[in-house]
Amino acid sequence: MDTMLLRILVSTIVVSLLIFIILLIKTLLNNHMTVKAHYHIWYILYIPILAAFLPWNYFYLKEGTDYFKSLLLFHKDAPLKSERINGVDASQAPNGDLLHDFTVSVNKSTPEFVYHIFFTVWVVGVVLFVGTAVYSYYQIYQIKKSAAVVHNQKLNKLLEVCKEMVGVKRNIRLRETSLISSPITFGIFQPFIFIPSKTRETFSLNELKYVFLHELHHHKSKDLFVNYVMWIFQIIYWFNPVVWYALKRVRMDRELACDASVLNLLDESGYIEYGYTIIRFADKKYDRPFEQFAPGIGGTKKQIEQRIQCIASYSRDSLLLKWKSKVICAFLGIAVLFLAPITTVIASPNDVYQFSGKNMVYEDLSSYFKGYKGSFVLYDPSKNQYQIYNREMSEQRISPDSTYKIYSALFALESNVISPNHNKQVWDGKIYPFPEWNQNQNLATALSRSVNWYFQNTDREVGRKPLQDYYHKIKYGNEDLSGNLNSYWMESSLKISPIEQVQLLYQLEENQWGFKAENIKAVKKAILIDVQKNRQLYGKTGTGMVNRKNVNGWFIGIVDKGEDRFYFAINIQNKDGQAQGSKAAEIAKQILYHKKLY
Repeated sequence: MDTMLLRILVSTIVVSLLIFIILLIKTLLNNHMTVKAHYHIWYILYIPILAAFLPWNYFYLKEGTDYFKSLLLFHKDAPLKSERINGVDASQAPNGDLLHDFTVSVNKSTPEFVYHIFFTVWVVGVVLFVGTAVYSYYQIYQIKKSAAVVHNQKLNKLLEVCKEMVGVKRNIRLRETSLISSPITFGIFQPFIFIPSKTRETFSLNELKYVFLHELHHHKSKDLFVNYVMWIFQIIYWFNPVVWYALKRVRMDRELACDASVLNLLDESGYIEYGYTIIRFADKKYDRPFEQFAPGIGGTKKQIEQRIQCIASYSRDSLLLKWKSKVICAFLGIAVLFLAPITTVIASPNDVYQFSGKNMVYEDLSSYFKGYKGSFVLYDPSKNQYQIYNREMSEQRISPDSTYKIYSALFALESNVISPNHNKQVWDGKIYPFPEWNQNQNLATALSRSVNWYFQNTDREVGRKPLQDYYHKIKYGNEDLSGNLNSYWMESSLKISPIEQVQLLYQLEENQWGFKAENIKAVKKAILIDVQKNRQLYGKTGTGMVNRKNVNGWFIGIVDKGEDRFYFAINIQNKDGQAQGSKAAEIAKQILYHKKLY
């Protein structure tokens, strides 16, 4: 929930800043831009939305997006103030018969129910605006249903002449109806021009020519499509007054650009007649809901006043002005495109791993997960087969918690911060909640006791940039180290799915990354849990604790059975504070026993 709100917040900030930049440029460079450029510059608002779907990782911009994420995270993970000992708050999960499972609680200052309230309010607003859009379409449907075909040959001939003047070759259907008081145009795939029933009686052919020229320019400029995009903006950002103001300016600039296009086809004597035609449609029940989708020649009195002022001062654009307008729009567009990686925060696909494996067997293991949401993944390399319980959750990326320490240890070994034979770290004397932490540690004890300070020290010595390179190299989950270096793995930025956990364990065992064999061996030796006859169990638990509640439990590992190896990962989640790594290990042990693997 908080991830969704983060995206909405960040996207709101990005779009709002971009609107302010566009308004500033329009103000400062007002005399250096054509009327059409003042309208077309708003198209730049679409870039952040489109950029969210570009594969920025392939352009080597991953680190840049991670940096932006580190700046934009609006909540900090920190130990709770209660029950703190020397700055640390922690809780020990039941040991079970596998590993001691220690976990450190992180504090998310905003209660979960607050996220739900804000999200619910946003959804209600979206639903209301979608309802308004549906009602607008219903109004348009009623207009189309009531409209009659115009059989007047003079009007149809005039429309064809105007189409030729504007350069529109599509078939435009002319209809008249009593449900409107001002001409409108509608339809992207089947375009229509609707005119009021009394138009032929009250307007001359010359005035109707101006009406047709105006409506046809809306079709030529794809303004109808722009209207749909603006409605999407309004639905998503209904709560943002900056977006509302921008959309109001877009509609005004659209009409000014359309007027300028019509005037460009007329001689100076036609300017006044065109202006008088517009005035006759001023404030005739304008701004009804459907007119947000169907632009027309009319408008409110205030809008018409501004348009008449622009018509009165109209002069044809010089070649220099046109080129300056193109340069300004292009420069701003390129600048926004370079900043577009920010928008990967808005609609990042990194929360879900798109698994494309073919040899999969989906199992129903729900009887083992009573009281928990969860997933279990087992990979058998001899059959190249995945056995999966709960496909959706097996692909969902979540915090790895202490399971990351397998790879933190490996990276420390590869960076020569520690070595297989020299990996002792001296306790600094700080009193931690666990007696097992308050002593010197080596790699084996640090992993079995899940000693946070040991791996925080090695991570700092390795350094953020080399660590990031390592995570990229092994493709660890979303590869996102934008969180605090001491806690990026602990209900923070780094996330991984159960399927990826299994794949990484296999790649670790096979050393597909080209690391030193002795380092792989040292890590595997340190996570050896149990030996039974010809079977060995290797593994690491992890528990995610938020606000003193265990919400996320992991157990990942390897089973050596004779000449065969099996790789597994289990994750459980529970809002009641019972989802611990030790419980995940207990469930995994039952499943492995049932499969006669342990």
